[in-house]
Amino acid sequence: MTTENFNQLFSEETIKRIFPENMADQFFDALYGDPSEGAYNIRLVFKEQINNTLIFEFHLTQRPGKCLRCNLTYGLPEVFSRHPLINVKGLVQRIDAQLNGQDKCTDWKLGQTIEISNDLHIIPLIITLGDVA
Repeated sequence: MTTENFNQLFSEETIKRIFPENMADQFFDALYGDPSEGAYNIRLVFKEQINNTLIFEFHLTQRPGKCLRCNLTYGLPEVFSRHPLINVKGLVQRIDAQLNGQDKCTDWKLGQTIEISNDLHIIPLIITLGDVA
């Protein structure tokens, strides 16, 4: 598949089905018992395809009146990789299902948090594609 195909396959609408917009509220409700305690929103974005790798990003955007930089986002890749609500393994399975047998997700990893600005941090989700069995 080409990058253009992946861009169409992982449209904004599809991404919202795979990773709902209200995930941050659910995540903070599970962590703190109150979604309003969360300092950021979480959105999944398809960035690009490079050879046999798909790169998605979790975009953490600061909520009004909150401090994104003060919220230890550098430890989040480890938290996200294990948290049952974020469920990265299940997310990758949903991405794999979206490929509809044309490619196969064989492995995944979360990269380190990247601070783009005071109000946007990114956590890369790197998915390796392999041979379709």
